[in-house]
Amino acid sequence: MYSDLQHPQIQSSQRWNWWPLLPTFPYGQRQSRFTELIAGRAWAIEQFHGIWYVAVPIRMTVLKLDQGGLLLYSPLPPTQEVVDFIHELERIHGLVKTIVLASSSGLEHKISLPALARAFPNSDIWISAQQWSFPLDLPLSWLGFPRTRTHILFKDGLPHRDEIDWLALGPLNLGLGTFLEVACHHRSSGALLITDALVSIPMQPPTLFDLDPNPLLFHARDSGSEPMLDTPQQRLKGWQRILLFANYLRPNLLQVRGIQPLFNDFFDASDRKAVNHFGLYPFLWPKGWIAEVDEFFAAVPLPIRIAPVLERLVFVRSRDSFAKWLRDLALLADEFALIPAHYDAPVLISSHILEQLAESIETRPWAPDHGSWHFLARLDDLLLRYGLVPASPTTPEH
Repeated sequence: MYSDLQHPQIQSSQRWNWWPLLPTFPYGQRQSRFTELIAGRAWAIEQFHGIWYVAVPIRMTVLKLDQGGLLLYSPLPPTQEVVDFIHELERIHGLVKTIVLASSSGLEHKISLPALARAFPNSDIWISAQQWSFPLDLPLSWLGFPRTRTHILFKDGLPHRDEIDWLALGPLNLGLGTFLEVACHHRSSGALLITDALVSIPMQPPTLFDLDPNPLLFHARDSGSEPMLDTPQQRLKGWQRILLFANYLRPNLLQVRGIQPLFNDFFDASDRKAVNHFGLYPFLWPKGWIAEVDEFFAAVPLPIRIAPVLERLVFVRSRDSFAKWLRDLALLADEFALIPAHYDAPVLISSHILEQLAESIETRPWAPDHGSWHFLARLDDLLLRYGLVPASPTTPEH
C-alpha cells in the first residue's frame, strides 16, 4: 500500500502524438496490454479511453484469417508498441490484409484509422457506411482515409465472405450523425466481433488497470484531501464509481461540491500533484450510492447487455431494430466468443443468451427515466425539444 502515487513511466514507443484530435484520457500516453483471446486465432490490444479519469478499456481485435494473414477490427492508436506487436504476429501468421472500422458514429474508433492505415500500407480498409465527423462533416479523404484502399461495407461488397458473416445494426438517424455498426462473425474460430452495441461489464476492475491504477484510486476517494491509497478495496470502490459515471454520465445520488467547499477541501490537501489533480475533487457521494451499483448489475442478469448510455441516447426509439439484430445474430451459430470493443472479452455466449436478451429488451421497461437514468432522460428530452435528434429515426438502406 502506498499513497505517493505517480503516473507510470511512459516509454517513447507508447506515445500517441495525434491525441489533440480527440483529447481524451490518457491523451498522448497510450500504454497497451496485449492478450491472446482465442488460442492462435484472436488477440486483443487494449488501451484506456475516457474523460477525466473516467476510464474504461477500449480494444482492437487482431483476427487470424483461415487462408493466412490478419484482420484488424476496431482501430486503436497505433503507437510504436502496438505496431511492433502486430509485426510479431505478422511474422507468424502473415501480413495484415484487412482493417475494419465497423462503426459510423464512434469517434474514438475512427480517429486512429488513418494512422493505422499508414502503418500497414498493404492492407485494404473497410468501413461502415455513412461515416461522419464533428464539428465539421468532412470528406473521408480529408480525414486521412486512403482514397484508393478504402471500401464501404455492403456497398462495395464484403471482405472474406467465405469465412466471415457480416451483420449490420442500423443505420439509425441520430440527427447530428448516423449510428451504424457491423458485427463480424468468424465462423471457424467462433469469434463475434462487436464495437459498441453489446458489452459485458465486470464487477471487478479489469486487469488493464494494473498498468495504471490512478483512475480507480482517484475516484475511490471521498474528498480531494484524502490520499490516493492503493488497496484492493480502493480499486474496487473506484471501479464501481467509474461504472456509474461511464454508464449514466451523472449518477442519481452524485452531488457536485460548491466553489467554496471545493477550494476549502483543496487547501486542506497535504499532497498536491498532477496525478491527483492537485487536490481538486468536485464530487460528493452520499451514503447509499453503492445501492445503485447493485441495481445496475441486478437489472440485467445476463453475461451481456446494452450500456445504459446507448440505450437511452442512441436506441431510445429503436428497440425493435435492436431486438431484431440480436435475433439475426443468434441465427449465425449456436455458440460465440463475443469480443466487444469495450470492457470484458472474450465472453462465451450461446444463441439462447442472445434470444434471452432480445426477449428482455422487448418485455422490460425500455430506456426509463427514473433513478440514475434521469440525467440521460433529461438530456434526450432536451435534444428532442431542440430538434437535434429525430422523434422517429429513419433506417435507410446501407
